[in-house]
Amino acid sequence: MTDPVFQQIQTEIDSNPVVLFMKGTPSFPQCGFSARVVQILQHVGVPFKGVNVLEDMAIREGIKAFANWPTIPQLYVKGEFVGGCDIVTEMFQDGELQTLLADKGIATAAA
Repeated sequence: MTDPVFQQIQTEIDSNPVVLFMKGTPSFPQCGFSARVVQILQHVGVPFKGVNVLEDMAIREGIKAFANWPTIPQLYVKGEFVGGCDIVTEMFQDGELQTLLADKGIATAAA
């Protein structure tokens, strides 16, 4: 039996090249960690879909089990779990995030 919450999460990931499961929205993040990842994605100029986990408790809890990752935000690129705030920040600072996006064929403004 497939978990309907996992199906919903998978649909979001499959439907959008870059998805950020976050607290709040890209225009109004509701936690500092989510805000930092939004700033990084906006800085590199990559379009992304923000999924507000605060609007749906099932998604909020389900995403943790889905990725086996205990914290939010969670960034997915082309269906692949990238990481949370610390990992995304470190990858950005090292240039790895930009390389990953380029390797996955995702255009960025800061190319």
